[in-house]
Amino acid sequence: MKTLREQIKQVKSQIKVEPAEPVVKNIAPAEPVDIFQHAVKDARPLPDEIKHARLHHAPKKPKPIPKQFILDEQQALADSLSDHYIPAHELETGEELLYLRDGHSPDILSKLRRGHWVIQAAIDLHGLISDEARLYVATFLSDCKKRGLRCVRIVHGKGLGSRNKEPVLKHKLRGWLVQRDEVIAYAQARKTDGGSGAVIVLLKSQ
Repeated sequence: MKTLREQIKQVKSQIKVEPAEPVVKNIAPAEPVDIFQHAVKDARPLPDEIKHARLHHAPKKPKPIPKQFILDEQQALADSLSDHYIPAHELETGEELLYLRDGHSPDILSKLRRGHWVIQAAIDLHGLISDEARLYVATFLSDCKKRGLRCVRIVHGKGLGSRNKEPVLKHKLRGWLVQRDEVIAYAQARKTDGGSGAVIVLLKSQ
């Protein structure tokens, strides 16, 4: 009878040990070119008929300009000011433009004439005929109201270039400003801001 050691030896001799396959490690390429080639190694080129095909997108049509709406809006602004309006509460000061809406402190006019408020915007009516100036003033005041401006200047000129040497726009501007609800007061500008050829307008705060 075989001993245990001899039995183990006999079993070992019957076992076939095959050599193990070498382990291959996937080492990522270090260079950018190698990384790209490694990434596209399984890619296939497109057929020529697809490679050179182009997809054309139709350009978007621009939104139509509401010309009639713009014209109507401008006409409404122009019509909001009348040339035949006579200011009922304008202060009698000769040629000087001076106005304070009812219910406001007289101190406002004093501050306005002293330049208490900073002028935030201005327009110049030189070279405009009456209808153009009326629309310009209406549009300007509406824009100032939307922007929340308080103090603005309107240069109306001294009328030196008019036929009768009279400040036509200056007199019309008096009525235009009084008709605008957002106008609290106005006064002739200081010399540094245009003097008798300009007016400083104070608007309601938003």
